[in-house]
Amino acid sequence: MKKRNRLGVVLLGFGMIFSIFSGGVEAKQVDDVQSAKEEIRVFIKGPSEELSNAKKKYNQRRSFGNEGFSTTISSEEFEELSKNKNLQVEKIPIVTIAQVSPTTKATVAAVPSTRVPWGIKAIYNDTTITSTSGGSGIKVAVLDTGTTASHIDLSANVEQCKDFTISTTYVDNSCTDRNGHGTHVSGTILANGGSDGLGIYGVAPQAKLWAYKVLGDGGSGYSDDIAAAIRHAADQSVSTGSKVIVSMSLGSSIKDSLIASAVDYAYGKGVLVIAAAGNSGPSPNTINYPGALVNAVGVAALENVQENGTYRVANFSSRGNPSTAGDYVIHERDIEVSAPGASIESTWLNGGYNTISGTSMATPHISGLAAKIWSSNTSLTNTQLRSQLQTKAITYDIKGGIGSGTGDDYSSGFGFPRVK
Repeated sequence: MKKRNRLGVVLLGFGMIFSIFSGGVEAKQVDDVQSAKEEIRVFIKGPSEELSNAKKKYNQRRSFGNEGFSTTISSEEFEELSKNKNLQVEKIPIVTIAQVSPTTKATVAAVPSTRVPWGIKAIYNDTTITSTSGGSGIKVAVLDTGTTASHIDLSANVEQCKDFTISTTYVDNSCTDRNGHGTHVSGTILANGGSDGLGIYGVAPQAKLWAYKVLGDGGSGYSDDIAAAIRHAADQSVSTGSKVIVSMSLGSSIKDSLIASAVDYAYGKGVLVIAAAGNSGPSPNTINYPGALVNAVGVAALENVQENGTYRVANFSSRGNPSTAGDYVIHERDIEVSAPGASIESTWLNGGYNTISGTSMATPHISGLAAKIWSSNTSLTNTQLRSQLQTKAITYDIKGGIGSGTGDDYSSGFGFPRVK
């Protein structure tokens, strides 16, 4: 049995970068994804013969079949390609974590302040709960900054560990998280309380974790790597005969064709895709992608505050499109559901625990709930599972926060789905 390091509280001093979404503003490159000054990551598409010739000239990073391929080129090569009438070349956008930037340095505790955080109690609708259960047989692919696979509350759940950021395919048995975000997200989904009985609980502690590192240590990454990981999770679902949930606490104001296509691909393979709404609220039409996609469940963040008899949507939480609210139909740029996302405690680096906020933190609550529901009825399809989440959300309508109101609104979506 692993022993905990009882060092109390320590300061994180490795200069992590946490990005706030800026609705309608193009995502910018930051530290770990910033290439040399002259290099640009691009996606090239066109007729098969022209693509074949281009692949011979440029080093292919990722192939997307007939859709095209990604590569890294110089600014001069980009100008040259832009003039080629037979090819289309697009700059690949940067995607970032959906976490609210802290105003002070983060602190990490050696043991959690509580074994069942407020968000877990809320989604279980039980303030007295002391442990959680569920998720057996379900795989949750967390596409993020990686995961601390050795964390005592997570190690028994890690089934896959892959890095998509440093290879043209992926590096197996490598998913080291030097940021903390991915470890935090994983814990909310399936932390198992620790073999020493001192740890924290997630929503579905019997689920298995597929930790896919798609973002660098600063919390940002390229959309082609993310798209490749989504497709890989879908293919793994088919090849292993597994029920798979893809959880993405990341996004961009830009709708990227590679990620959109990958989400459609995964959804068609029976995978449920769940993604953060972003942190550009409270104005309408600030939801980010991929959470804004029709085939992804977009998740807004709730605070541990009661307003109008319900939890309140956090001001930072991105909002959807008011013109499509009220019909209980998911359109592009709609919020679908909401969940706890403010001041959420979960697993962190070096076996510790940390409390942070964002729609990043709301998303894994829904991913864990989906795993718990699916494990109790594995005959459900991914679309039927999604319908169950929606039905559960309607039973707890959110009426607190800017933009919230009775029924399907652009702030909280259908509502807050809970275990019971």
